[in-house]
This record gives sequence, C-alpha cells and structure tokens, in this order.
Amino acid sequence: MKRYRTIHYGLGPIGQELARLAASRDSIEIVGAVDIDPAKVGHDLGEVIGLGRELGIKVRNDADALFDETAADVVVHTTGSYLKQVWKQLEGIINAGLNVVSTCEELSYPAAQFPDLAQQINEMARANGVTVLATGVNPGFVMDTLALVLSGVSQQVTAVHVERNQNASSRRLPLQAKIGSGKTVDEFNQLVNAGKVRHVGLQESVYMVAAGLGWELDNYEETTEPVIADHQIHTDYFDVAPGFVCGVDQFGRGYINGEAKIVLHLRMYLDADPAHDKIVLDGPTRLELIIPGGLQGDRATTAIAVNAVPRVAEHAPGLVTMKDLPIISAGR
Repeated sequence: MKRYRTIHYGLGPIGQELARLAASRDSIEIVGAVDIDPAKVGHDLGEVIGLGRELGIKVRNDADALFDETAADVVVHTTGSYLKQVWKQLEGIINAGLNVVSTCEELSYPAAQFPDLAQQINEMARANGVTVLATGVNPGFVMDTLALVLSGVSQQVTAVHVERNQNASSRRLPLQAKIGSGKTVDEFNQLVNAGKVRHVGLQESVYMVAAGLGWELDNYEETTEPVIADHQIHTDYFDVAPGFVCGVDQFGRGYINGEAKIVLHLRMYLDADPAHDKIVLDGPTRLELIIPGGLQGDRATTAIAVNAVPRVAEHAPGLVTMKDLPIISAGR
C-alpha cells in the first residue's frame, strides 16, 4: 500500500480531529505539524491531539523551516475560513512544492469572489507542480458536490434546492459562537453587518453548482437572519434563554435571468430538530435526496479532508475544486 506523507498546518479543534484520523490510517504517514499556539509548540503531536501515545513529531511554529527540512506529499491546512487571511500561508506551501488539502471555505471555489486570486493560485500551483484543493462538508460536499453527483442521473436540471438543517449543540465552541449563540437580536444583526456572524461558504457552493451544471449566473444574493430560542438551551459552551439567538437562518441564491435557479438554505442552530440534509433537483423528473439527521459537520469535514489526500497527491498540478476530482471514497 502506498503511504502519503502529510504535514498538518493548524491544530485547532478541526485540525486536531483531522490529525487523529490521519494517525489511524495505514495509508498516511504524518511527518510534521505546525501551529502558532505557544502551548502546543515544542510538544509531541500525539500529546497535543490527545492521541494517548507519542508520534515522534514535535509541533513547530516555523512553517517555512519545516517545509525545507521535511519531505512530504501533502500539507493538510486548517487555519481559517477567509482566503485573504490565509493566502500567505498557502503561498508558502505552494512555493515549497507541496500539495494542499485545505478546509478554507473561500478556497473551495475561489473564483466566486476572487477570480484574479484564483487564477494566480492556479498558475503558481502549476509552476510548482502541485495541486491545491479546499474541501469540507459544507462547502465541499453536501450543498454542492452531492447535488452535482445526483444530477448525473437527471436528463435535465432546471433548478437546484438544497436544505441543510444542522443541530449545532454538539459542535465545537468556535462554531457555536460563529452562529451568534446567546446574543440578542440587535447584537446578532450588528455582528452580521460586521461580517462576524455567518456561515462562510454558501456563495462558493452556489458558484460550484452553477459551474458543474454549465450555468452562468447573473447575480448572487445572501441573507442571514437569527433563529430565536423558544426554550432554555444548555450546551457545553452556552446557556441560551428563550428569546435570545441560538443560530443562523441563511440563504444563498444564484440567479439566471432574474430567477433564483440555485437556492441553498442553511439553518444551523442549537437544539435543531429535526436535523436533516435535503437535495431537490427540479426537471422533467424531479429528484429528491434526504439524509435524516444530516451529516455531522466536524466528523464529515475531517473525513473528506483525509480521504482527499491520495486524490490530491495523484492529481495533475493546479487549483482544483471538488467537481474536478475523481470520486473521493473512504480509505484505510
């Protein structure tokens, strides 16, 4: 069995769970780890991720030095959602001649918001002979890739509707905070206007679906409204009283000739019931797919990122999206 050497860049909650999964795979050999947290730097990666055993890999805080000293195939990158904030990190990885699997939401389909930067990344990746992919559960799978896979058995698709109702009560602290848990409606709206409360990635998913179907969008619109608690909610991180915000109700809509042809509806809130994922493709034969309970976001994100490592390592150089890769399946 071929083994792929990975460096893990970013050891927050998602990065740690991802590294634990990678450490369990026969097909992956972890050869390095990077983080800026002083509490993690210098410690064995196995200790940092709670593996219960040492891996013989010390967490470093100098990514460039690690890249120079370590032979690797793929850098698994989990440091942020916003492309411009992590761009310098990605540039360093690419220029070091290393493939990238990232969970950066805006990198999942960067042409949606940053076409010039997407072209630059593609050209840089090709020049360095590496492949760059961002993926996750959403964006990266349930609201875009899975809809495109389902369209393969449709003779014609006239509209796409995806609904994701996600229970955030068991999710990590940063996500529960990102959806405005415990805020008043006024506080929520102020944070939305400041761009600090919202799920990142609906725009990227809309544009990926459009590109996969060969559609050219005229316009994109996004709205974010609060979900209000109707009962007392307790999680590991928040106590939310009735009348306070417990999550987001978010729409992303892609328009063609003034008609919303792609509608993504995300409700991510504490104590969501019933949680589910639902894909509807309109056309001569309507197709509907429902996943009761929905995909657990953190587990699904770490799984698809680890499972993508062999596909990215073997792919032709350049910037790719999930619609460009062969089917990603679970590995060993």
